[in-house]
Amino acid sequence: MRIVAGTWAGRSLTSPGQRVRATAEAVRAAWLDALESRLRGAKVLELFAGSGALGLEALSRGSASVDFVESGASALHALKANVAAFRLRPPGTGKSTARRKTARIFKRDAIPFVQTMPALTYDLAFADPPYRSAKLELVVARWMGVPFARVLGVEHAVDHIIPEGGRRLEVGETVVTLYGL
Repeated sequence: MRIVAGTWAGRSLTSPGQRVRATAEAVRAAWLDALESRLRGAKVLELFAGSGALGLEALSRGSASVDFVESGASALHALKANVAAFRLRPPGTGKSTARRKTARIFKRDAIPFVQTMPALTYDLAFADPPYRSAKLELVVARWMGVPFARVLGVEHAVDHIIPEGGRRLEVGETVVTLYGL
């Protein structure tokens, strides 16, 4: 697994192992290519973060900060290793510069995390829950009721039916649906 594009293109990422389904490089590339004009300086949320590949890819392509939400032990281990490898720190720590990218890790379940979030907390939110999980519908329903990000992107299986109103990007058997475009 590696960063596909941007300033960190080609850098390797630590994988959480076989129990976690990572977003394929081709899917990440299509997803972030579709959001390219919205990445510069963006505040990003990655739910069900796993290794953090989506958020790190967003930072590589110009986003300013990423908040990662993950509760799985092996995924958290890989996520922390990746954040450390890129020398990312939480906002307000260390030397502050306009170009310094920041990241925070929340060891929490994604559903309660978004349930209390106010509107437009983030510019972009990414969600890649376990395939065919009801958690996907819960995230989308919360966003439709209280849009916690300007744009929500969710990854799911091609045969998983989710609420309409988003733009679908199909990459093989995987779909990314973008709401708010």
